[in-house]
Amino acid sequence: MRIKETISLKKINTFGIDVNARYFCEIETIEDLQTLVSAEIFQNNPHLILGEGANVLFTKNFDGLVIKPVFKGIEVVRETHDEIFVKAYSGEVWPNVVMYCCEKNWNGLENLAYIPGSVGASPIQNIGAYGVEIKDVLDSLEAFNLETKTIEIFQNSDCKFDYRESVFKNEYKGKYVICSVTFRLSKIPKFNTDYSAVNDELKRLNSSELSAKAIAIAITNIRKSKLPDPSEIGSAGSFFKNPTVSEEIYQSLKKQYPNIVAYLTDFGVKLSAGWLIEQADWKGFREGDAGVHLQQALVLVNYGNATGIEILNLAQKIIDSVKSKFGVELMPEVNII
Repeated sequence: MRIKETISLKKINTFGIDVNARYFCEIETIEDLQTLVSAEIFQNNPHLILGEGANVLFTKNFDGLVIKPVFKGIEVVRETHDEIFVKAYSGEVWPNVVMYCCEKNWNGLENLAYIPGSVGASPIQNIGAYGVEIKDVLDSLEAFNLETKTIEIFQNSDCKFDYRESVFKNEYKGKYVICSVTFRLSKIPKFNTDYSAVNDELKRLNSSELSAKAIAIAITNIRKSKLPDPSEIGSAGSFFKNPTVSEEIYQSLKKQYPNIVAYLTDFGVKLSAGWLIEQADWKGFREGDAGVHLQQALVLVNYGNATGIEILNLAQKIIDSVKSKFGVELMPEVNII
C-alpha cells in the first residue's frame, strides 16, 4: 500500500471532473485496510471510498484521503440443484461480472448489464434497471468496519434496501468498506423481459434462444444507444431519481398531461424523471460544457471542461423548472461531493 499526494481524480470519475485528492491510496488486501486505518493520515483526515467513480459529482477538490478498493476475484461459494452463489470482490468492474455470469448461464444479473461502476458500489446505490435491482439478487456481503477494524457479514435484510438506497448510503455512509458481494443466482432460466424495448431488441438480434447472455447483449445495445460513452462524453448515467407521487397527484397530472409516463408501485406511482425533464424542454440543452444529453434527458453531461459546480447549477435549474411546471420535485441520484 502506498499513499500518494495531490492526485488528479479526473480519470477515475466518469463525469471527468478535473479535481484533486489531497491523499490517495489503492487497497488490495484486508491487511492494507487494517494498516491504513491505524495510520495518522487516516485518523487526521476526512476520507472517501471511491470505486469507479460512476455515481459521483465532484464540485471541488477533496481535502482528505480517497481510498480506492481494488480487491479482485470471482468465485463460486456454494450451490444447490437450482441455485448458485457467486462471490465477486469489490474492485471488479460491474459489467464484466454480469457478462461472466451470463456466459456461465447463471441467471439473475442480465438486466443489470452495462451499468458502469464497481461491484463494491452496486449495493450502496441498490443499482437497478429493466425491472431488476441488486436487492433481488444479493445474498450477502462482506464489509470492513473502519472503526472496529473487523469484517462484518451483512445479509440482504441488513442492507435496508430501497429505491436507489441502502444502509451504506445513509446511516453507515463512510463507515464501511465493502470487500465482496455474494449473489444468489438461478441455474434455471427465470427471465424478466417485461419491457417492450428489451423484447424489440431481442427480435432485432434474432436470438434463436432466450438466455441470460442474449438479454444482457440486448440491454447493453439499448444502453449504448441511449447513454453517452464516458470515455467520450462525461456523465454519471441517470442524474435524478424517478419521483414517486400519490395516486391522487398522478391522476391530477394525467388530466393535464394524458401522455405522462408512469409506473404503479407498492408505494405510489413512480413518474419518469426523463419524461418530466424532456417536457420541460431541457433535452439537448447545453450551457458551456455542461449539458443535458441529446438522447436521454435524465442524463447530465460534461462535454469537456465543465466544472462540478456548473453541472450542479444546471441540475438545480432543471429541478426548479420541473417543480414549477409539474409541482414535482426531482432528487439527485448521484453522490454530490
